[in-house]
Amino acid sequence: MSTYVYGITARSHPALPEGMTGVGEPPLPVRLLTAGELTAVVSDAPEGLRPKRRDLLAHQNLLAETGAAGCVLPMRFGSVAPDDDSVTQVLTERAEHYLERLRELDGKVEYNVKASHVEEAVLHLVMAENAEVRNLAEANRRSNGGSYDDKIRLGEMVAAGVKARESADANEVQGLLAPAATALSVGPESTGWLLNVSFLVARDSAEDFLAAVEQVRKSHAHLDLRVNGPLPPYSFVEPGPAEPAGSAAGADAGVQ
Repeated sequence: MSTYVYGITARSHPALPEGMTGVGEPPLPVRLLTAGELTAVVSDAPEGLRPKRRDLLAHQNLLAETGAAGCVLPMRFGSVAPDDDSVTQVLTERAEHYLERLRELDGKVEYNVKASHVEEAVLHLVMAENAEVRNLAEANRRSNGGSYDDKIRLGEMVAAGVKARESADANEVQGLLAPAATALSVGPESTGWLLNVSFLVARDSAEDFLAAVEQVRKSHAHLDLRVNGPLPPYSFVEPGPAEPAGSAAGADAGVQ
């Protein structure tokens, strides 16, 4: 049977509570695989695994429980290896890398920040910043909406202004939040978001990071900021001893 991998810890990591379970229906028992100074938290992999909410939560809850006792390198949801031996082999081959990551990520968590425009607010902003757009809009208004060509031209100018604001706002928000984090990872572009960035934050300075987010909210009323965290640092761990078999857990899984 294939092996489902939740995360990697140091061998010295405190033992997990007895009877812990993970993904699957019924939930499958969790076990530990140790190689050298590393331990992988695993279970059997259920057949036909899909990113259902129940299993996404089981994955995240297990990592949260493990991470509460010490640093864990989280694998994304659906990380499946052919068997236990494959897992221990990779732990052995990449021991130096994983031990370095455990040292670097100890005491740190991930916050994912997504931003989008508040449509009416950003349109007002584009109008306020661009005299040519304002003048054409006013001319169209005075002439009962303007000609077809003028309407098309105004629409194109407004769309270009909004697009320019997307790029500028994404760079500005990232720049304002970066000083409150120790590292950042830019996520994949997705429809509806002008910004999708994960920030690595020291757990004991999380309040400072969240305060920085609130300051951006207050100073950028035309933006809708959404924060997911604290999360295990999914975005700051290279692929582990398994291949993803489903969508990612954490920042982009839709589980709050």
